[in-house]
Amino acid sequence: MMKLRYLSMVIALSTGLVHAAVPVYEGSQSGSYNSNQGYRDANGASAQGGAQAPLSAQGQLFMQLQQMQQEISTLRGLVEEQAYEIKQLKQQGLERYQELDQRFNSMETAAPVRESAADSASSEPADPAKEKLFYDAAYDLVKQRDFAKAQQAFSAFLRKYPRSQYAANAQYWLGEVNLSQGNLEQAASSFEKVTLDWPEHSKTPDSLYKLGDVQRQMGNREEAKLLWQRVVSQYANSSAAKLAERELRNN
Repeated sequence: MMKLRYLSMVIALSTGLVHAAVPVYEGSQSGSYNSNQGYRDANGASAQGGAQAPLSAQGQLFMQLQQMQQEISTLRGLVEEQAYEIKQLKQQGLERYQELDQRFNSMETAAPVRESAADSASSEPADPAKEKLFYDAAYDLVKQRDFAKAQQAFSAFLRKYPRSQYAANAQYWLGEVNLSQGNLEQAASSFEKVTLDWPEHSKTPDSLYKLGDVQRQMGNREEAKLLWQRVVSQYANSSAAKLAERELRNN
């Protein structure tokens, strides 16, 4: 409906400008004006000896206006398309968040469960597809910097899938979100758990480095240095080792 109104306005404006573009000739000369051939006299001869008359200032303005209208129409289409895509993305994000929030609410009504991997009273059978969906949704909260919800999400994930292939990563990010919120003791516990339960995992060097950083923030500088030295000696080729070396030089 909006496009029809817009088209009607363009036609009306264009018609008015066409009439405005017709030149006015003074005097008693009789003849006719053709938009393609210019002014012709009563005998059919062109006012310029047969050559096509140049566009008047109003005609040039009309042509420019037409071009601008075409460009505006194209831009309007692009804006409408982008607005639709943004709306779809927002809707998908909302649906995903609502699904995750429902899972939180259902888990909060359950009895508290110890985080030990050996205690699997509330764990579910392995389902890689479902585990990845849940893990990705929790990680999306980290990217959105919603650390409180991310903490709940990763805690719920570890209770539900303590033996998942994503469990070590979830435990590491649980430490990160706790650290971001200033929960130093909880962060230290999460990072330490990664190093103890998954010593060969790729997140272990990062967890050791982060554990050293937590110890430094808690005032335990000597403990922090021991942890950083451990990173350098045991995981020399890791990016965490380079960070640990820098901390050892500065501290």
